[in-house]
Amino acid sequence: MTIHSEHPFLEPAANRDQVRRLRGRLGGQVTLWTAGGGEVPRTGLTVSSRMIASGEPGHALALLDPDSDLAATLVRTRTCVMNLLGWEHRDLADAFAGELPAPGGRFRMGEWTSSQWGPVLGGVAAWAGLRLVDGELPVVGWSVLADTVIEQLILGDETEPLLHRRGSYHSPERAAGHHSE
Repeated sequence: MTIHSEHPFLEPAANRDQVRRLRGRLGGQVTLWTAGGGEVPRTGLTVSSRMIASGEPGHALALLDPDSDLAATLVRTRTCVMNLLGWEHRDLADAFAGELPAPGGRFRMGEWTSSQWGPVLGGVAAWAGLRLVDGELPVVGWSVLADTVIEQLILGDETEPLLHRRGSYHSPERAAGHHSE
């Protein structure tokens, strides 16, 4: 048996989407965007392509999968929550990205509270309640752009962030040799 250092089914570098490879090298903290509640089914999506724009008001922008339940729910409810995930949320992030199964449903993983913007994950270092600016989500590349106004911002104590770069999770504390788990 041979153990390969790369995924055995990975396309050769020359055949991979070069823009996606560039985006993967940027990296950043993993966010989980959630929407719905009450009569509208709760949905969520792990989002890595996002930006915060300062101003009055501040905006959070995200590129979403146009076929995702989150995109449809966001257009319907016009609100969502951006949760900043910590190192302990790795499996949750993978479940909402569709990479891991979630027996009983994704919202059974973790403790959730309801807000007027959508579900908030308990124990996150920060979360923002967001309102969609436009009624429709414009197509940008293979994604749709969600331009949202930040209506509520809760900043708690910082925890060990869940970072994503080039297809895998990282932690600055673990890279420095600090192990807090």
